[in-house]
Amino acid sequence: MGYSNEVYEYALHELQNRRLFAEQELMKRRNMLYEICPRAEEIERELVKISVSAGKKVVMGANVREELEILKEKSLILQNELSEILKSRSLPSNYLEEWYTCDKCKDTGNIDGIMCSCMKSLLKKHAYEQLNRISPLSLCSFETFSLNYYSEAADEKTGRIPYNYMQSVLKFCKKYADEFSEQSHSLLFQGGPGLGKTHLSLSVAQSVIDKGYGVIYVSAPNIFSRLEREHFGNDFEQKGKTEELLNECDLLILDDLGTEFQSKYTASEVYNVINTRMLTSRPTIISTNLTIKEMQELYGNRMVSRIIGMLDRVEFIGNDIRQIKRRERKK
Repeated sequence: MGYSNEVYEYALHELQNRRLFAEQELMKRRNMLYEICPRAEEIERELVKISVSAGKKVVMGANVREELEILKEKSLILQNELSEILKSRSLPSNYLEEWYTCDKCKDTGNIDGIMCSCMKSLLKKHAYEQLNRISPLSLCSFETFSLNYYSEAADEKTGRIPYNYMQSVLKFCKKYADEFSEQSHSLLFQGGPGLGKTHLSLSVAQSVIDKGYGVIYVSAPNIFSRLEREHFGNDFEQKGKTEELLNECDLLILDDLGTEFQSKYTASEVYNVINTRMLTSRPTIISTNLTIKEMQELYGNRMVSRIIGMLDRVEFIGNDIRQIKRRERKK
């Protein structure tokens, strides 16, 4: 997958910071050891001198095999002494080496010219963060979801008690987030406006991100406008990049489906994004104020049958919390 220059610069800068941190931490460890054991510093200096001397003799090109063997033997003796010093102080054998974040590439981002998995992870992470910038991810959590706005009186039509029912929905969402994996089911949050769909989907997103997964949280109006601009715009490098991110992330949360600008392109793109993730069995959470009938009118039976068949439906009930809060502020 291709990424913007900004994303690459971020990843390279992060790797540079990791290498610098590893070097600084090594210097601290060395100084601590030298302070309690000056002999360790003497050994390291002698090892450097031996290495320089051996290099000079190789450059000279003369028959210096015997001299190199002597230097090698001295080096091994000193290394063994240094190992014993570390062992006697219960320090790890690699105490005097850089401790990199990624041992495979030593925080360079590549192995023999091939991009390391740590570099790929950094690129994806920052690309996801770019898409999530416009989302209020940090504003919602399960702890701030209040059940006090849901009535404890039974609904006349359904007989359900909104408070009890939404308590079970909250419990279900917490469990979904706690047990999330790449094999988790996809969900459809469905119900009228102001019933907590966005709050709980944001809470799931934040919790899953904290577990280390790549999550993209987007509102339908924003993301499909962006996809349309990329599709019909002149930035050929960016074409298809956002769609790839939506298709590849560990969890896609598509909020407010049905509020996007309606056109042939958006209707087709909605189906493409949802269908691709269903085909690849990637977890997706869709929230919408629409009824099944309204969704069929907007997107057609083909897409709605995919959603109904592949997503577990979670219904939200109660009264519009936003209106309740508005009335409370006016009092």
